[in-house]
Amino acid sequence: MKSNAICSKPPAAAPLIAMLWLSACAMGGSESLGHVCPPVVVYSADDQARAADEVATLPESVMIVRILIDYAVLRDQARACAR
Repeated sequence: MKSNAICSKPPAAAPLIAMLWLSACAMGGSESLGHVCPPVVVYSADDQARAADEVATLPESVMIVRILIDYAVLRDQARACAR
């Protein structure tokens, strides 16, 4: 009786690795897309003043204050990116 050991053997990994490597090269790098910056929403002076008044009434330990601080940092980074 013939052995079926060859049927249960996994395929060689080299062709798979070569195929993945070549397909990655064909796609091109992400740097070819250019520099993309997220848009910064512009708020009116009245909206900003109202938001500042609302935030000023909150205790510093409230989570929304921490989130707004993080949001301010992201807005600064987006503005710097657009320059």
